[in-house]
Amino acid sequence: MDDAHTPGTPLNRRDLADERFLSATGIPRLDVVDSTGSTNADLLRSVTVEPAAWPDLSVLTAEYQTAARGRLDRHWEAPPLSSISVSVVLRPANAEGRPLPTQSYSWLSLIAALALRETLLETAGVPAELKWPNDVLVRGKKIAGILAQLGPMVDGSVPPVILGTGLNVTLTASELPVPTATSVVLEGARTADRTVLLKSYLSNFSVLYRSFCNADGDPAAGMAGGPSLHKRVEAVMVTLGKQVRAQLPGDHEIIGHASRLDEYGSLLVVDRDAREHVVTAGDVVHLRPWTSPDASGQGGYA
Repeated sequence: MDDAHTPGTPLNRRDLADERFLSATGIPRLDVVDSTGSTNADLLRSVTVEPAAWPDLSVLTAEYQTAARGRLDRHWEAPPLSSISVSVVLRPANAEGRPLPTQSYSWLSLIAALALRETLLETAGVPAELKWPNDVLVRGKKIAGILAQLGPMVDGSVPPVILGTGLNVTLTASELPVPTATSVVLEGARTADRTVLLKSYLSNFSVLYRSFCNADGDPAAGMAGGPSLHKRVEAVMVTLGKQVRAQLPGDHEIIGHASRLDEYGSLLVVDRDAREHVVTAGDVVHLRPWTSPDASGQGGYA
């Protein structure tokens, strides 16, 4: 790896402020801070206090997060300068300025996962897959997580979405939060330059997001001259086709075959009685692969 980009190198703020990059992506504002509790929490506060200062596709990224949160208030912390911690303000509207229906919002975190997968594949040379509902995996280990949070409704306008992404970049094996995680460096990537990776992710995201908005949030519409968002996500989602156990609130669980995503990005799980269950990202506590305890290996249910 190039010595100029050894672990611990700060983001290149001049590169991130480059007008050509910002105009090409349609990003109106990109702030970099040295340290904060959580970029998502900061933006949720900012869009409440001064909504006009944070238009659609405004970006906040931090060199170090002290109180990062994932789904269901799970907390984690990574060493300074070791990760990409970035949040984006989304005010989804089509080319005419008409807001997207809020039921299409569940696809926004999947767009982020898809954009990050493209970055890992094309920029870092790392093969990545999606795990429903909001993780990016490399060779079965988690390299990134995504958290979408609904902002407040201000002045009767449609509530914005704050979309946060955390990517492990230069973390060593001993610095990982859990043994089932990994990082860009550990996967032998061709680059671990956080500035390059961040710019690539934001570029990929802006293209997919704008295409989705211009299709009025229809996941079945073709995107940028290619397959629909629905097809693109399903094609790279490692969850599909597997036996899974979905743990739901109140100690409920569903065990079955993860068959497909519905039009809202929810996971459809078919149980042993051939009943189809809709599992939404907001409801699931854990989703894990499930192997039958049946010693015959025939996949019976216990």
